[in-house]
Amino acid sequence: MKTPAASAPASNPVIGIAWMLASGLSFVVVTGVVRYLGTDLPAAQSAFLRFAWGVVFLAPSLLTLFRVGIPAGLGRVIAYRGAVHTLAVTLWFYAMARIPVAEVTAIGYLNPVCVTLGAALLFGEKLAARRVIAIAVALLGTLIVLRPGLRAIEPGHWAQLGAAVSFAGSYLFAKSLSGKMPAGAIVGILSVTVTLGLLPFALWVWVPVTAAQVAWLAVVALAATSGHYCMTRAFAVAPISVTQPVTFLQLVWATMLGAIAFGERVDPFVLLGGAVIIGAVSYITWREAQLKRRAVTPGVGAGKL
Repeated sequence: MKTPAASAPASNPVIGIAWMLASGLSFVVVTGVVRYLGTDLPAAQSAFLRFAWGVVFLAPSLLTLFRVGIPAGLGRVIAYRGAVHTLAVTLWFYAMARIPVAEVTAIGYLNPVCVTLGAALLFGEKLAARRVIAIAVALLGTLIVLRPGLRAIEPGHWAQLGAAVSFAGSYLFAKSLSGKMPAGAIVGILSVTVTLGLLPFALWVWVPVTAAQVAWLAVVALAATSGHYCMTRAFAVAPISVTQPVTFLQLVWATMLGAIAFGERVDPFVLLGGAVIIGAVSYITWREAQLKRRAVTPGVGAGKL
């Protein structure tokens, strides 16, 4: 008697979209809380406290990791990823406290584009003409958001651009670790390395912190964990080409949050530029699905803190 072949997980686009909506709302909570905390705490100190909470939340998986140990030969990659991610989250916290929530969100959509370019440079992935055009369209979307020459480009804008590139580097290091370590271990060791990486910078700029600020940063850590969990569930039940366009709603929610909670002006150019970037990224992921390539380009949000 034949044993039935293991069937692939059933695709359920509606459930996948629901999980991605929940992921987007979680990340909007992250941006809202960090924006609310503002510049009262230095960026490095805020980021350190957020990741220190992450270590607390991930303590059970970290205990398992320390018992098993890190596979030989991966220490350098783990350290490099920790360093790049440390830079990324510091830049993100700096930008989030200084420019509108919607602009941080729209510029952050560049992360998958940076990953695509990095994969071509580091992994030799072929950049077909259509992908090059999609990348160019995404960069055009960024110019629509920033509008250089028509308004001042603030340090926060440059910081968020740097964060997008740095998060892409972190994702590429994570790709090189995947298959060599369990996913939970990769996430856990990242929290440890980033916390250690941020510690000297946090101590250098340390200012007195209130219990309320520490509690709010715990909320940031919980919301970020929830966002990544929901995103993982979305990718498990639906193709990324289906769930990707849903992430544009995160920009809509961020715009509403900025307008209602912080009195930020609704900028139609930010919405337009974000839509252009999302459209280009969605096309790239759709083409990868059509060509059945090994997935390298992540979903929007996969590089978030």
